[in-house]
Amino acid sequence: MTHILSLQGIRKSYNEGTPVEAEVLHGVDVSLAQAEFVSLTGPSGSGKSTLLNIIGLLERPTSGTLTIAGQRADQLGDDALTRLRGRTIGFVFQFHHLLPAFTALENVMMPAIIEAGQATAEAEAFGLELLGRVGLAAAAHKRPGELSGGMQQRVAIARALALRPRLILADEPTGNLDTVTADEVFGLLREFNHDHGSACLTVTHDPRLAARCDRQMVLVDGRLTSPG
Repeated sequence: MTHILSLQGIRKSYNEGTPVEAEVLHGVDVSLAQAEFVSLTGPSGSGKSTLLNIIGLLERPTSGTLTIAGQRADQLGDDALTRLRGRTIGFVFQFHHLLPAFTALENVMMPAIIEAGQATAEAEAFGLELLGRVGLAAAAHKRPGELSGGMQQRVAIARALALRPRLILADEPTGNLDTVTADEVFGLLREFNHDHGSACLTVTHDPRLAARCDRQMVLVDGRLTSPG
């Protein structure tokens, strides 16, 4: 089995060396296989966001090993981390964070533009293909303010896949959507997971959606209570 993600003994503390030092993650072990679709649930304050930020290379662990796509990420410098994050990970958030001054297509193309330093015909063609896959081909030249919340979230999913990431991290991607739209968005993530072979880790408070994943992980007080 090929693992795209492996965490061993991950600990995270804040305010280290001070009287108010607090350890948020207590030796977490997680592995995620290629093309696997896994949910992460747990009560508020359990450390889910911190764990996702560490996996997404946005925060460094205090200790432990973190391997992504075969690279020991915990040993990389900041520039190398940025490159690994850009090439390997696609992010989908509860709030889509689209750029309001740009069209849906330009938002989808943005990761590729940043990567290449310019817009390319290939990036535009793939951006249009992705928008078509999420049912928004006709909205390619509309700005986010002209789209519904569910449509904006579908644009955000297309953007997350612009560089064909091997790992998709979704942080409450359906948290502010109605049930029908949430099911559609979740279905799109599963579709891309299946078609592209991308592994997906999604944080959700919705037990219905968690039950539709290949595997469920539960984090409580900084510890996994189910196998990672």
